[in-house]
Amino acid sequence: MLPTTSVNSRSQGNGALSPRDAARHTAGAKRYKYLRRLFHFRQMDFEFALWQMLYLFTSPQRVYRNFHYRKQTKDQWARDDPAFLVLLSIWLCVSTVGFGFVLDMGFFETIKLLLWVVFIDCVGVGLLIATLMWFISNKYLVKQQNRDYDVEWGYAFDVHLNAFYPLLVILHFIQLFFINYVIISDSVIGYFVGNTLWLIAIGYYIYVTFLGYSALPFLKNTAILLYPFALLIMFYLISLACGWNFTKMLCSFYKYRVK
Repeated sequence: MLPTTSVNSRSQGNGALSPRDAARHTAGAKRYKYLRRLFHFRQMDFEFALWQMLYLFTSPQRVYRNFHYRKQTKDQWARDDPAFLVLLSIWLCVSTVGFGFVLDMGFFETIKLLLWVVFIDCVGVGLLIATLMWFISNKYLVKQQNRDYDVEWGYAFDVHLNAFYPLLVILHFIQLFFINYVIISDSVIGYFVGNTLWLIAIGYYIYVTFLGYSALPFLKNTAILLYPFALLIMFYLISLACGWNFTKMLCSFYKYRVK
């Protein structure tokens, strides 16, 4: 049986947190604890983070089930262990170096590409998406407009990282084996394979994001987060009909950015 937090042990008898416990549960306190652990590798659970990365492909529901356990035991939905972020950063570095190698980039061009992927594609876009989803979910999806029921910004960012990881593996790792020999060739099979990988990757992102917010019991109408699937499929069919090669455009964009 999973351990749960005893309400009586952290309350003053009326169901409210004591001032000392309340201070420990503020956003600033949680952020400080998270950043502090970022510099203590021995305190990170990398084995558990690897488990999460595996199950984000095979059974992402199990990953979000763990977020429920964290809420019960530590009274927060967001991760308090930066191990997942560290491993994701390593994945970003390795896959970007591989991307630079496949595109025949030089050392400094690869470094520029790495900085772009980390700080723009992952962190920058992630902050934007997390903030947007945090606002939308709290504004329109919460069942009861109450301070006790709100989506933590850290959780919204965790959902983005969870959804970004499969996308990263598909587009920045699996796709590398097909770019030079199949995808960027001027043929139907080239843009079919490339665009299909994009369809799977973005589809994974949408689905994992949906699971993240549907896992919160105080949100309603989370099925609307699956609506972008219709636009994604329509755009995919249009791209095949018009012969657009998304991967070829991405490679050209990356080469332009590192000049």
